[in-house]
Amino acid sequence: MEFEPPLVGCVISDRNYSFEILKATGECVLNIPTVKLAEKVVGCGNISGQSVDKFKTFGLTPVPAAVVKARSLPSVYANLECKVVDRTLVDKYNFFVLEVVKAWIDPRQKHPQTMHHQGEGVFMVAGKNDQVAFPKTSFLTE
Repeated sequence: MEFEPPLVGCVISDRNYSFEILKATGECVLNIPTVKLAEKVVGCGNISGQSVDKFKTFGLTPVPAAVVKARSLPSVYANLECKVVDRTLVDKYNFFVLEVVKAWIDPRQKHPQTMHHQGEGVFMVAGKNDQVAFPKTSFLTE
């Protein structure tokens, strides 16, 4: 949403346990997984953390985050530690505005194929490493 400060918009259903936690604590870690974790990601998305320890169930090892109290996952490509900075659209749209207070990537993953949920069980995979050269242009001002 913005570069300085780095802002991210996040919609979470008010029927999800994550919604309750984010609303109560005002902070979270957004994990950006690769397709290598697809089975675990889908499994985590299909059960509630209110009744199941997802880390234990899916063999994920969380570590303390650097800035926020939520835990992060070193097995994903990236972690974005966030704090809620605007709640004005939460009641109407379940929309949180988050400021990224710390970001981390796994430098060992050179061309990660990250996965992004698009809704209704459909995921988009990013990270195809095609290089495209654009022609150089010069703009003259008079």
